[in-house]
Amino acid sequence: MNFLPINNSDLEERGWEELDIIIVSGDAYVDHPAWAAAILGRFMEHNGYRVGIIAQPDWRNLDDIRRLGQPRLFFAISGGNMDSMVNHYTADKKKRREDMYSPGGKTGLRPDRPTIVYSNLVRQAYPGVPIVIGGVEASLRRLAHYDYWSDKVRRSILVDCKADLLVYGMGEYNLLEIARSLKGGKDIAYLRKLRGTCYLSKNMPEHAIELPSFDEIADDIRAFARGTKMIQEEMNPFSARTLAQKQGDRWLIQNPPPLPLSTEQLDGIYELSFARRYHPSYEALGGVPGLNPVQFSIVTHRGCFGGCAFCSLGQHQGKFIQNRSSLSIVNEARNLTVHPDFKGTIPDVGAPSANMYGLKGLDEELCHDCTRSSCLFPGVCKNLNTDHSPSVELWQRLRKIKEIKHFFVSSGVRYDLVLKDTSRRYLRDLCSYHVSGQLKIAPEHIAERVTRTMHKPGKSEYTRFIEAFKKVNLELGKDQYIVPYFISAHPGCDLQDTLELAEFVRDHLQYYPEQVQNFTPTPMTVSTCMYHTGLNPQNGKAVYVPRQDKERRWQRALLQYRNRDNENLVREALQACDRQDLIGSTARSLVRGKGVPTIKGAPAPAISEKKKRSALSKVKKKK
Repeated sequence: MNFLPINNSDLEERGWEELDIIIVSGDAYVDHPAWAAAILGRFMEHNGYRVGIIAQPDWRNLDDIRRLGQPRLFFAISGGNMDSMVNHYTADKKKRREDMYSPGGKTGLRPDRPTIVYSNLVRQAYPGVPIVIGGVEASLRRLAHYDYWSDKVRRSILVDCKADLLVYGMGEYNLLEIARSLKGGKDIAYLRKLRGTCYLSKNMPEHAIELPSFDEIADDIRAFARGTKMIQEEMNPFSARTLAQKQGDRWLIQNPPPLPLSTEQLDGIYELSFARRYHPSYEALGGVPGLNPVQFSIVTHRGCFGGCAFCSLGQHQGKFIQNRSSLSIVNEARNLTVHPDFKGTIPDVGAPSANMYGLKGLDEELCHDCTRSSCLFPGVCKNLNTDHSPSVELWQRLRKIKEIKHFFVSSGVRYDLVLKDTSRRYLRDLCSYHVSGQLKIAPEHIAERVTRTMHKPGKSEYTRFIEAFKKVNLELGKDQYIVPYFISAHPGCDLQDTLELAEFVRDHLQYYPEQVQNFTPTPMTVSTCMYHTGLNPQNGKAVYVPRQDKERRWQRALLQYRNRDNENLVREALQACDRQDLIGSTARSLVRGKGVPTIKGAPAPAISEKKKRSALSKVKKKK
């Protein structure tokens, strides 16, 4: 299969002298539906446009941005699959050692904030050519926002990019409409009615809702919190209104979110032909490591109605689930079996919350007027159809494909939603066939005050699921484990809350939790608003925020108390909250006393996830 053109020789091979659209991306070019540049490029190619990709251009001069010439219609610019600051820096603001979306995992192949840098390069190289920005970085920075890495409120990325239009969310059909309009002779300056877009204007539209201005939210935390609440309430595409925010002497206008794609539209996108390989030019550089875990994964749907306070997925994909048909998914699985690299296993069939496939409101008209950001918090909505049969029936069809030895659900499930499954089949089928020894779930925390701030279910739901999981696996005669993901130092979480979780890990979990992450404030989320302002935007009440580096390190260390490198931090944390009773060598102790050697007969460390994976692998090989 031919890759999309990335240089002049590719253009010559196709006999093209000019491209209609050039996509500029902060990621290496991987022809796979998980890469935005690839899925947008293939979609536009399918609709008759000549598309090329400039992947990770050298930003230090104009030569590289000119490698494909000037496009006939426009440049489409994205920072890549992740926000560049999350991609480059840890939660402690330290440089990451690897970039999974770059050749050989090498860092430094894109600048910080590449959407801004690339846009300004294009503007210098080709004055007057339309520029459209999009992707996660642009989508979540479309309005004035708090930036954790500079610790300040920044204006809309559209202002800094000097672009003509910003597409937020999943942009295939918006990009198609823009291309059709420009091809038909329209000026991009007048494309101001498209859902899912933002633009700059000298005037505020007559019926727009005015948000607090950039200057207001930069100077006043209460204005920031009020603005966050207003934005969250205007996310439903069926009822959302146009938003306007003053930025200097201009207005940033956000049109309502795009309507959910139909099943036919989503099928059409994922049924496009992809090589599912990185561009051959990266072979000598070690390939692109981000491809390995997802090369043969299948996306079943888009969207998430979980509404977690720290998650930006709802702001990007929306809360309405957009489903592919089971026929389309089955056909994709069959196509994977003839790929030369396929070995018989599909590592993941799902989406961010795999068990939301096929779920929707019992009365969808009520959903169209709803302003709740979550259908699951503070409790599962009574109007939500929680019958998980669509997933179970899809799995049954996939299991009939003889060339597929195994397929797993590895992208995570909402365990509180599984407990509400009216079909009562999902968990048993999942454990019977589609757990590779470990099931990923994300309780994030168990302290009630913290889970309430996170918009997550509490400890009781988590423990209920643990028991249900154990019971099913006992009945099946399987030795399988839950791998939870925890967040430390989230707004609302102090040392006592973290200690409560650490003791829960000690008393109730069978392993050492490696998947612990200090909270990272990312643009547009409710949790980031709380981190910046110290206020809950939903009610205006004060929220405790662990900001100091020392406390953030303490909180993470407490959750990984069996790591010898954390011993000093754990002791300091326990002394700080007056819990010296947990220092020693008893079964309850979290850490030894300073200078005290390990005592023979002391409780054995919990099994680490890495060791458990190795043990399971050996057992399977013996079988």
